[in-house]
Amino acid sequence: MNGNNDIKRIALFGSTGSIGVQALEVIAAHPDQFSAEVLTAHGNDELLVKQARQFNPNIVVIGDEKKYGKVKEALASTDIKVFCGDKALEEVAGMDCYDMMLAGIVGYAGLKPTLKAVQTGKAIALANKETLVVAGDIVMEMAVEKRVPIIPVDSEHSAIFQCLVGETRNKIEKVILTASGGPFLGKKPNFLVNVKREHALQHPNWSMGAKISIDSATLMNKGLEMIEAKWLFNLQPDQIQVQVHPQSIIHSMVQFEDGSIKAQMGLPDMKLPIQYAMAFPHRLQNDFPRYDFRKISSLTFEEPDLRTFRNLSLAMEALEKGGNLPCILNAANEIAVYAFLKNRIGFLDMTDVIEKTMSKVAFIAKPTLEEYFESDGEARTFAADIIKL
Repeated sequence: MNGNNDIKRIALFGSTGSIGVQALEVIAAHPDQFSAEVLTAHGNDELLVKQARQFNPNIVVIGDEKKYGKVKEALASTDIKVFCGDKALEEVAGMDCYDMMLAGIVGYAGLKPTLKAVQTGKAIALANKETLVVAGDIVMEMAVEKRVPIIPVDSEHSAIFQCLVGETRNKIEKVILTASGGPFLGKKPNFLVNVKREHALQHPNWSMGAKISIDSATLMNKGLEMIEAKWLFNLQPDQIQVQVHPQSIIHSMVQFEDGSIKAQMGLPDMKLPIQYAMAFPHRLQNDFPRYDFRKISSLTFEEPDLRTFRNLSLAMEALEKGGNLPCILNAANEIAVYAFLKNRIGFLDMTDVIEKTMSKVAFIAKPTLEEYFESDGEARTFAADIIKL
């Protein structure tokens, strides 16, 4: 914490995305607790400028270098320092002007800035699951070495984290990650063949960015979360179970070795886990809508359909085998989702692209960070070649 009335200075990496926008709402509601010290965006310069004018951060970074002039000019009358490009993202992540990074950059792009922040001893509120999917062993090892808390923002991992508070000495038997099942729950492959981009973007319970919405529709999101849970909570693959829970009221559960199960519940609202991660270990009063048990209909659970949603079984295979396979899975998935969003491939084609890439890129059992970067690049090139991007 800094000396300034103990206001926690937050660096929002990915401030214009769904998580970043909601995190700024939390900061605006608690000006006595938080300040937005750094704001970064990849290409949404207009929203970034608007946010910068409202929150007056110390630094803004625009990833797309072509938009640097526009952002700099728009903020010329302020004291805000403006930087651009991927290198600047890393450099700013290593600066001393903030206390906690909200890692909200979607995909692989979030890995290097997050690593830099951990290296320099910053607390991390982690909304970017790909960081741990790609190089979980290296990130967590460094976090332990630097004594850096990594507090998950994903609603499922936040739920597990909340269930584990006060349980440090108690052995986990398993964690149960809940999944809404996405917009195509109960559908079969003959239906999914014809699914278009706009159908896949309509999530029943959560409002999220395009990439995560597609991952939820294919259940890849749940697979990435299983891999993330392994690293966050130091689990074996057989200790991680996925259960479809269409109402999204129970966000996840932990079963201890005595058979007792703890669940964290609430209405589906990402602002709650964001606020919890930023304020931890405190819970802050808010006016978010409450779940009312008197109006309960029913909470139901079912097994995920692995034959239809094969992305989840591919992710389970990557989780089981480990090494650089999750990194390859993630890279191929990012390319496949990009192609689907551009209407270049069909919904079920995404799985084929990922499966082929996983079978072709060389497996490395204990990769170095450099080898993770290489595997990522190789998998992207291979996946893009299949699609002819």
